[in-house]
Amino acid sequence: MIVKNVLPKIVNRKMLEKFVSNLESDFLRCYSSTNHSFKVAEEIKTKRKNALLGGGVDRINAQHKKGKLTARERIQLFCDEDSFVESDMFVEHTCTHFGMEKQKIPGDSVVTGHGLVNGRPVYLFSQDFTVFGGSLSSVHAKKICKIMDQAMLVGAPVVGLNDSGGARIQEGVDSLAGYADIFQRNVLASGVIPQISLIMGPCAGGAVYSPAMTDFTFMVEDTSYLFITGPDVIKSVTNVDVTQEELGGAKTHTSISGVAHKSFSNDVEALLQLRDFMGFLPQSNRQPAPIRVCDERCDLDILILDTIIPPETTSAYDMLDVIINIVDEREFFEIMPKYARNIVTGFARMNGKSVGIVGNQPKVAAGVLDINASVKAARFVRFCDAFNIPIITLVDVPGFLPGVNQEHSGIIRHGAKLLYAYAEATVPKLTVITRKGYGGAYDVMASKHLRGDVNYAWPTAEVAVMGAKGAVSILYRGKQDVERYEAEYIEKFGNPFPAAQRGFIDDIIEPRTTRWRLCRDLDLLETKNLKNPPKKHGNIPL
Repeated sequence: MIVKNVLPKIVNRKMLEKFVSNLESDFLRCYSSTNHSFKVAEEIKTKRKNALLGGGVDRINAQHKKGKLTARERIQLFCDEDSFVESDMFVEHTCTHFGMEKQKIPGDSVVTGHGLVNGRPVYLFSQDFTVFGGSLSSVHAKKICKIMDQAMLVGAPVVGLNDSGGARIQEGVDSLAGYADIFQRNVLASGVIPQISLIMGPCAGGAVYSPAMTDFTFMVEDTSYLFITGPDVIKSVTNVDVTQEELGGAKTHTSISGVAHKSFSNDVEALLQLRDFMGFLPQSNRQPAPIRVCDERCDLDILILDTIIPPETTSAYDMLDVIINIVDEREFFEIMPKYARNIVTGFARMNGKSVGIVGNQPKVAAGVLDINASVKAARFVRFCDAFNIPIITLVDVPGFLPGVNQEHSGIIRHGAKLLYAYAEATVPKLTVITRKGYGGAYDVMASKHLRGDVNYAWPTAEVAVMGAKGAVSILYRGKQDVERYEAEYIEKFGNPFPAAQRGFIDDIIEPRTTRWRLCRDLDLLETKNLKNPPKKHGNIPL
């Protein structure tokens, strides 16, 4: 048709030949372009397939034999179905040393992107142990930094699924620079968006510092470990034999060092529990925590609360019994349950709203505050304050733990951390003294003097400088009839009236009414607006 329409305008054979030649060139050019596009499309498919396979079938099988999921399987389980959007799938490392230029896998050793967890956006990275042992290269670090920057911009949590052999030795200082770039972002994101680390394999050397700076670090038992220097180095330097598990396994870090906040038995449990945990947290410090519809009524008395405190003031009871009976659906996500067990910390909901709970544990060392308990609770309180989560404090504390070891290890400065955290916090703070509130520990545990919003006491509460026996031994040293003096002291101070008469306690309540009172107060304090004096930042005791 084109030729027919144009022919009348062609005046000679030479022009006709030129016209046909141009047509042929256009056709060849179009064919060549189509052919090139086809080749590119095929190359994209091939690279995408290689990226999805990671280190290959054999290494994937090896990962499974260890009882571990692959990086992509973990993402698939953690995110809502078909919600994960991957970024930088075609990125390859740039190292040319030690023959690395011949060993390139699209995406390198980490999978990054964003997805939905319980319908809410989350940015995440999952290190792929099947690719160069999950080691961190410069582009590996850049991929992580990119999603951290994006998370900060939009206000969404960052979750890291760690499974890495550490820095990629072939890249030298470039790998170390990558770690530092990640550390800098951890610091900038602190208090702005929640950062969670799930250790699902090895994490050694400089790699451990990023998880240490995130808000929560969870581990998988038997397959994950954290340490600065490995067993071989320790053996050569100190001549001490130690296994990886003993040195930096989940049991060590959840019960002895306090580096990890909780551990799970396998990858599947860890990821499903992490999904539940995310439901307690807000997206950022600019947004409220999610509210879940509560099917339980929050305006009823809970009669069992009247029976928890033993008649004998020296008898132990479990503070968890109090907690699960005042929160929604008896659901309590405890943080650091195996570490510093003399204090309890964790998340729950009250009338559908997230709250942080701190409680002395009379069942362990009478609920005394020591160094580990103070540090554990202080960091938890500061997280709740940073992300606008109200704090409920349940008090039964006989004081700070005395002893030479505690004093020499710095109980003063560590105890001051908890004091500082409560005094600094501007979120709603509700306190219930269930039994003992003695000495400086009474002040520290969210007392009215530290801007507590609502402070209740049960009839069993005792607010005093110290217990009767200790007080009488000082006040009536060398005198007879000690039992009479103890009875007098108990009569005078072994009850909540002195504190209530001075306005340090807002009300003395029946235990059964605790749940509905706290729910009512939380509703009232929802619009609380308290700000600290302007400053660059405070200087918390270290």
